[in-house]
Amino acid sequence: MSGIITNKGQKSIIVIGVSDHVHVFVGLKPAHCPSDLIRDVKNNSSNFINDQKLVKGKFAWQDGFGVFSYSHSQLNNVYKYILNQEEHHRKKPFKEEYYGFLKKFEIPFEEKYLFEWIE
Repeated sequence: MSGIITNKGQKSIIVIGVSDHVHVFVGLKPAHCPSDLIRDVKNNSSNFINDQKLVKGKFAWQDGFGVFSYSHSQLNNVYKYILNQEEHHRKKPFKEEYYGFLKKFEIPFEEKYLFEWIE
Protein backbone atom coordinates (compact mmCIF):
# COMPACT_ATOMS: atom_id res chain seq x y z
CA MET A 1 0.00 0.00 0.00
CA SER A 2 2.84 2.33 0.81
CA GLY A 3 4.33 1.68 -2.63
CA ILE A 4 1.01 2.46 -4.33
CA ILE A 5 0.81 5.76 -2.46
CA THR A 6 4.39 6.66 -3.39
CA ASN A 7 3.81 5.68 -7.03
CA LYS A 8 0.86 8.10 -7.07
CA GLY A 9 3.24 10.92 -6.12
CA GLN A 10 2.14 11.19 -2.50
CA LYS A 11 4.14 10.72 0.72
CA SER A 12 3.37 7.53 2.63
CA ILE A 13 4.14 8.24 6.28
CA ILE A 14 2.85 5.02 7.90
CA VAL A 15 0.46 2.23 6.94
CA ILE A 16 -0.75 -0.16 9.65
CA GLY A 17 -3.50 -2.75 9.33
CA VAL A 18 -5.40 -4.65 11.97
CA SER A 19 -7.97 -7.42 11.53
CA ASP A 20 -10.82 -5.27 10.22
CA HIS A 21 -9.33 -2.00 8.91
CA VAL A 22 -6.21 -0.13 7.86
CA HIS A 23 -4.86 3.24 8.96
CA VAL A 24 -3.02 5.08 6.19
CA PHE A 25 -1.22 8.30 7.09
CA VAL A 26 -0.34 10.25 3.97
CA GLY A 27 1.23 13.59 3.16
CA LEU A 28 -1.24 14.49 0.42
CA LYS A 29 -0.43 17.17 -2.13
CA PRO A 30 -3.15 19.85 -2.25
CA ALA A 31 -4.05 19.20 -5.90
CA HIS A 32 -4.73 15.49 -5.27
CA CYS A 33 -8.19 14.29 -4.31
CA PRO A 34 -8.23 11.92 -1.29
CA SER A 35 -11.03 9.79 -2.78
CA ASP A 36 -8.98 9.22 -5.95
CA LEU A 37 -5.99 8.07 -3.91
CA ILE A 38 -8.08 5.73 -1.74
CA ARG A 39 -9.79 4.31 -4.84
CA ASP A 40 -6.39 3.58 -6.40
CA VAL A 41 -4.98 2.09 -3.18
CA LYS A 42 -8.01 -0.19 -2.79
CA ASN A 43 -8.01 -1.27 -6.44
CA ASN A 44 -4.29 -1.91 -6.72
CA SER A 45 -3.92 -3.61 -3.33
CA SER A 46 -6.92 -5.91 -3.85
CA ASN A 47 -5.59 -6.85 -7.31
CA PHE A 48 -2.19 -7.65 -5.77
CA ILE A 49 -3.73 -9.72 -2.96
CA ASN A 50 -5.86 -11.68 -5.43
CA ASP A 51 -3.08 -12.12 -8.03
CA GLN A 52 -0.72 -13.43 -5.34
CA LYS A 53 -3.50 -15.58 -3.80
CA LEU A 54 -2.70 -14.20 -0.33
CA VAL A 55 -6.18 -15.10 0.98
CA LYS A 56 -8.65 -17.90 0.28
CA GLY A 57 -11.35 -16.80 -2.12
CA LYS A 58 -11.58 -13.34 -3.60
CA PHE A 59 -10.43 -10.38 -1.51
CA ALA A 60 -12.34 -7.10 -1.70
CA TRP A 61 -12.37 -3.94 0.40
CA GLN A 62 -15.66 -2.80 1.86
CA ASP A 63 -17.34 0.29 0.45
CA GLY A 64 -16.45 3.63 1.97
CA PHE A 65 -13.59 5.12 3.93
CA GLY A 66 -12.84 7.94 6.32
CA VAL A 67 -10.39 10.79 5.79
CA PHE A 68 -9.30 13.11 8.57
CA SER A 69 -6.94 16.05 8.19
CA TYR A 70 -4.25 16.96 10.70
CA SER A 71 -1.86 19.90 10.87
CA HIS A 72 1.87 19.35 10.49
CA SER A 73 2.29 19.99 14.23
CA GLN A 74 0.32 16.78 14.94
CA LEU A 75 2.44 14.54 12.70
CA ASN A 76 4.29 12.82 15.55
CA ASN A 77 1.11 12.26 17.61
CA VAL A 78 -0.77 10.75 14.68
CA TYR A 79 2.21 8.58 13.74
CA LYS A 80 2.43 7.17 17.29
CA TYR A 81 -1.34 6.60 17.39
CA ILE A 82 -1.25 4.57 14.18
CA LEU A 83 1.90 2.71 15.23
CA ASN A 84 0.09 1.44 18.35
CA GLN A 85 -3.08 0.22 16.62
CA GLU A 86 -2.86 -3.39 17.74
CA GLU A 87 -2.61 -2.42 21.41
CA HIS A 88 -5.19 0.35 20.98
CA HIS A 89 -7.80 -2.03 19.55
CA ARG A 90 -7.51 -4.41 22.47
CA LYS A 91 -9.31 -1.66 24.41
CA LYS A 92 -11.46 0.02 21.76
CA PRO A 93 -13.21 -1.66 18.80
CA PHE A 94 -13.12 -0.12 15.33
CA LYS A 95 -16.70 1.19 15.39
CA GLU A 96 -16.12 3.02 18.66
CA GLU A 97 -12.87 4.48 17.33
CA TYR A 98 -14.56 5.67 14.14
CA TYR A 99 -17.50 7.27 15.95
CA GLY A 100 -14.95 9.03 18.16
CA PHE A 101 -13.19 10.52 15.14
CA LEU A 102 -16.45 11.73 13.64
CA LYS A 103 -17.40 13.42 16.89
CA LYS A 104 -13.91 14.89 17.45
CA PHE A 105 -13.91 16.41 13.96
CA GLU A 106 -17.54 17.52 14.33
CA ILE A 107 -18.66 15.57 11.27
CA PRO A 108 -22.43 15.04 11.26
CA PHE A 109 -23.54 11.46 10.65
CA GLU A 110 -26.49 9.13 10.95
CA GLU A 111 -25.37 6.09 12.88
CA LYS A 112 -27.81 3.75 11.11
CA TYR A 113 -26.02 4.30 7.77
CA LEU A 114 -22.38 4.12 8.85
CA PHE A 115 -21.88 0.41 9.26
CA GLU A 116 -24.81 -1.11 7.40
CA TRP A 117 -22.29 -3.13 5.36
CA ILE A 118 -21.19 -4.93 8.57
CA GLU A 119 -24.60 -5.97 9.83
